[in-house]
Amino acid sequence: MTTNTEWQQRKEKAIARGQGNQSQFYVERAKNAEIWDVEGKSYIDFAAGIAVVNTGHCHPKVTAAVLAQLEKFSHTCVMVTPYDSAVQLAERLNKLVPINHAKSIFVTTGAEAVENAVKIARAHTRRPGIIAFNGGFHGRTNLCMGLTGKIVPYKAGFGPFPADIFHAPFPIEYHGVSVADSLQALETLFKTDIEPQRVAAIIIEPVQGEGGFYPVPEGFLAYLRQVCDQHGILLICDEIQTGFARTGKMFATEYHRIEPDLMTLAKGMAGGFPIAAVVGKAEIMDSPNPGGLGGTYGGSPLGCAAALAVLDVIEEEGLVVRAGAMGERMVNHLNELKQRYHKQIGQVRHTGAMVAMELVQDGDADKPNAELTRALVGKAAEKGLLLLSCGVRSNVIRLLAPLTISDALIDRGMEILAECLAETT
Repeated sequence: MTTNTEWQQRKEKAIARGQGNQSQFYVERAKNAEIWDVEGKSYIDFAAGIAVVNTGHCHPKVTAAVLAQLEKFSHTCVMVTPYDSAVQLAERLNKLVPINHAKSIFVTTGAEAVENAVKIARAHTRRPGIIAFNGGFHGRTNLCMGLTGKIVPYKAGFGPFPADIFHAPFPIEYHGVSVADSLQALETLFKTDIEPQRVAAIIIEPVQGEGGFYPVPEGFLAYLRQVCDQHGILLICDEIQTGFARTGKMFATEYHRIEPDLMTLAKGMAGGFPIAAVVGKAEIMDSPNPGGLGGTYGGSPLGCAAALAVLDVIEEEGLVVRAGAMGERMVNHLNELKQRYHKQIGQVRHTGAMVAMELVQDGDADKPNAELTRALVGKAAEKGLLLLSCGVRSNVIRLLAPLTISDALIDRGMEILAECLAETT
């Protein structure tokens, strides 16, 4: 048997260090919300491949759909010789998103979706400028790094980034940034950096993912919608991490009762098979000329088959409602921990099954505790619980269990988290 340590040594010799790995164990198999490593140890998965396997590892319906497609063909390129599953998937997404008269395109990754959303926005408006928000994460390509509002590890050493990208503060009351502050900063941006008539789009996550699981405050997206309408700017909602039932809605934008112009989708879309999409208003999506959008692997037939099955599972198993119940269950556990560790846990927050606790020193929001965050992630792995950290200040633990996880496994995972806190504080 090859051990985890041996595989890590081989990995470090074979794979560039920039593509690092958080966990020091190597996966042999996974099922629903559990993972087993090459040494036979089991782990409760509170990461879901970063909100990718919302329907659990190896869901039988998703697996069956992919195997059936694989027996027919694995690739032809949808732009050369198309297939019906891509059309069916586009039709379903167009009906599911909170956009009237929508059209879709398919690509392979979330970063590609963001890049194409920007291309579409610029083609439609004939304007160059893009406004994003501090703490936002939109991908690792050069353009997407420019949009991303976090330096380490995503942007450090990789510049210069494209021009005509600007950032505004994301409203986070816990850190003293109000909705009014953000809107005022946006108006200042229009006066000092780029006139609104040169802005093609504003891009925002309804719940910041990598930035720390901060939800957009009530009313903020409505204000942005008004600003965009006033100046002819497009509003792009990046739902790459929040989509497909994760937040207790099919898409988190639904909480805000606004209609975006464009949405970017990926991660939970296909249960682990690479596919992503841009969905938007038809007249906007049709702005680029034929051939201006696409990619060799975009809309993979395997990804389309998996995504159609995922949509079936979400509906049949009631995962939108399940996400809300999961989130409440996890938050109840975390609030009990916060009472015991009020100096270490500054805030507990969630939107559906996007759950987070922010770790601080002395109960002070301005004293992030990144050291405790790292220690908790490491200790949890030792005890058989897979956690993820996030946040601009690297001090947030995020909980992203598959939506198909059992209550018993949630409770056991939270017990392990409590044990880890007791041993690290």
